[in-house]
Amino acid sequence: MLRYDNIEYLYLLILIPIIIAAIFLYSKWQKKSIKKFGDTFLVSELMHSHSTLRKKIKNLAMVLSIIFLIIGMSNPQIGTKMEEVKREGVDLMIAIDLSYSMMAEDIKPNRLERAKQAISRLIDKLEGDRIGLVVFAGEAYIQLPITTDYSAAKLFLSTVNTSIIPTQGTKIGNAIDLCVNSFDSENAQSKAIIIITDGETHDEEAIESAKKAQEQGIYIHTLGMGLSKGGPIPIYNKYGNTTEYRKDREGNTIITKLNEKLLQQIAQEGMGTYVRANNSKSGLSLLFDEINKMEKKEIGTMVFTDYKDRFQIFLGISLILLLFDLLLLQRKTKWNSKINLYK
Repeated sequence: MLRYDNIEYLYLLILIPIIIAAIFLYSKWQKKSIKKFGDTFLVSELMHSHSTLRKKIKNLAMVLSIIFLIIGMSNPQIGTKMEEVKREGVDLMIAIDLSYSMMAEDIKPNRLERAKQAISRLIDKLEGDRIGLVVFAGEAYIQLPITTDYSAAKLFLSTVNTSIIPTQGTKIGNAIDLCVNSFDSENAQSKAIIIITDGETHDEEAIESAKKAQEQGIYIHTLGMGLSKGGPIPIYNKYGNTTEYRKDREGNTIITKLNEKLLQQIAQEGMGTYVRANNSKSGLSLLFDEINKMEKKEIGTMVFTDYKDRFQIFLGISLILLLFDLLLLQRKTKWNSKINLYK
């Protein structure tokens, strides 16, 4: 079992393509500058000691050194011992709406990002509870099977966006059914589902699904994302800037509004609580308090209890590559130059 003690440092790997691009542009600028001195053949004759191969090797060593340094900073840990650990908690499935309307910015920065921030804070509060993630729009998919690995939950949560589901829509009923099927029906854990959506749909099946879930002892809570006044749905370019807003077939800007009535009905049938998010509060803390009131039963889970740090290996490799980069001269040695002269 592999885990990262400081997994947030892995985000620094985003810098690697930027560094490679900077090296490429700098190399291109150097070549242009050298050409300004005169004829290419004459300049190359005057620069016998210059080695293009060594330059490429040095650049590769530097990039690899940074990669291993970042991995070392995240502190990879290898699980060496597995034991059954007794925990007291509840089983919780969170279903996140990924329809385009969740990109509306009536709640800042937008409905989806605000929901992700709230879920991340909720995960930080969990102790012994198991959590799973379902994403839905026109269809529903399991993003993360139910687990006690909170680091994995945060990692999977960070990848959630509207582009991962090809079919648009808001099929809340499908999401509830998938959440119910994701629970282990054989254990006696208290079970709850939190549906995070703007509810912009007329999904009568969702109310029926909530009723069936409650018949199995599963509570359904709903969190409404959006304000009563609603907001337009932005369309972003590749740089993340808003270029325009989504329009209907008549060319009018679509204003997406929170459907509180549906979410209240789902929560009522699921014997749960409905909470509406706004720009000051996400509402998940209130739902967490409700979940904490549920009876917490002991369950045994097989987990790795002994982890060994492995950051030393990666930091050591990074140091060796850095020293190699510093010691390797960019120009050829006298021995190499003599060989080239005799050719």
